Parts: sequence; structure tokens; C-alpha cells
Amino acid sequence: MDDSETGSPAGADEATARLERAVRAAETALIEFEIAVETFRIEVENFSRLHEQRLGPLYARLEELDALIAEAVADRTGAPEDLRRAREARAAVAPMPGVAELFQGWLDADGFGPEAYAMLTGQSVQEPPRVRPGEEARRLYRELVRRCHPDLVTDATERDRRDAFLTRVNQAYARGEEDTLRELAAEWERGGPGPARAPEHDPAGELYARLEWLAERKELLADAAAALEDSAIGSMLRMAGDDPDAMLAEIAEELRRRVTGKEAELATLLAR
Repeated sequence: MDDSETGSPAGADEATARLERAVRAAETALIEFEIAVETFRIEVENFSRLHEQRLGPLYARLEELDALIAEAVADRTGAPEDLRRAREARAAVAPMPGVAELFQGWLDADGFGPEAYAMLTGQSVQEPPRVRPGEEARRLYRELVRRCHPDLVTDATERDRRDAFLTRVNQAYARGEEDTLRELAAEWERGGPGPARAPEHDPAGELYARLEWLAERKELLADAAAALEDSAIGSMLRMAGDDPDAMLAEIAEELRRRVTGKEAELATLLAR
């Protein structure tokens, strides 16, 4: 009968060592999963912002042209049905937002969001150059997150430090700033990794608790990933495949063609 079966100290040590290995493997798997989820979240956010900035004005112009065309037809005919269509087309044009809508979404977890801050300070919002950061930025990001991730520690103070640092890493990655990511990696090296784990009075008990916490966090991440994938923007991003920026460009070109056609239609109506 071996030591583990007799409950000897050597057997207990081996059981704890196996548990520690299981925890390390679970931590690594969780961080890789979180990197994938956060990467997709950033791409969804970038896609949404670029979609609004590049395509929003084109959609708004199409709505306005539809209303102008319907109103021009109604002015010519005076028919009740044409008048009804004109009213509906004008009502479909996005109205000016009210006070509540103006402030909706201004605040995020860190205070004012970038759009709100830009409006208040008169500065322009820094538009991400592309939906998906370049390969080098992706490589730097993944390596940096693996080293500084808060889930690698249990000490509360160190977790807070890592959380704050990781926020900066995510922001630099969202903007595709390779140089900033390199600077952050150097800063992390200078600052050191901090304590890897709080003192353990009951190693086995704390390791089991750690495994349970990691499992719960993975479930939360899975829910967050599913919500992102099921969102309208997330669905569009999945359809875009490897080049979401090209998809935005194609949609924009099609919208411009439609705008040109409707402008010609309106000019013809007004010339009669």
C-alpha cells in the first residue's frame, strides 16, 4: 500500500501537489479563454464604433432622401395615400435626441466614456484605425495578458494593481497601439509581478476553493461570450470572417450608390 493510501504526510503532500497542478492548469485555461473573449469584445466594440461613424451618416442621408422624395410626390399629387406615405417617411427620420438620450451611455465603469469626455473637452474621439488590431498587436497583447492577469493571484491588493494595469493594456490593444503595448510590457518588467499568492494556512482547502472560483468565473465568461456572439454587431462580425474592415467598406460603397440614386430621383421630381 502506497503513502497516499495510508494517509501519510508524503501521500498528503503528493495529493496537494496534484491539486496545485490542477489549479495551475485551470488558471492557464481560464486566462486563454478570457483572452479570446476580451479580444472578441474589443473587436465588437471597434466594429460597432466604426459602423456608426462610417455608415451612420449614410443611413441618415438615405432616410432623409426617402422623406424628401415622398414629400415631393405628395406635393405633386395631393393624394391621401401619398400624403400618408410622406408623413410616415418623415416620422422614420431619426429625431433629435432628448436630454435623457443625450446622457445615456456617457458613464462607464471608469467614469465618463470616451465620447462624453471628447464632447465635454472639445477634443475629437480617437477612432480605432481598424476593427481588428494587427497581428503584432495581437501577439503583444496575448503575451502581456498572460503575465499580468489578475486571476494569477489571490492577494486583493495585487489583484487591484493588475486590474488597473490590464485596463490600460486593453485600451492600448483596442486602438492597435503596438508601441504602447511594448512600453507597457517594459513597465511591467520594471514593476515586477508582485506576490503570486497569499499565504495559505490550509493549502488543500484553499486550492479546492480556488478551483471552485475558477469554474464559476469560466461560467460567467461563457455567458458573456454568448451574449457578444448573439448581439447584432457580434453576428455581423462573425459573418465578416477574416476581414471585417473590408465588409464595412463594401457596405459603405453600396450605401453611397443608393444615396446617389435617390439624389438623382429627387432631382428629377423637383425639376418637373
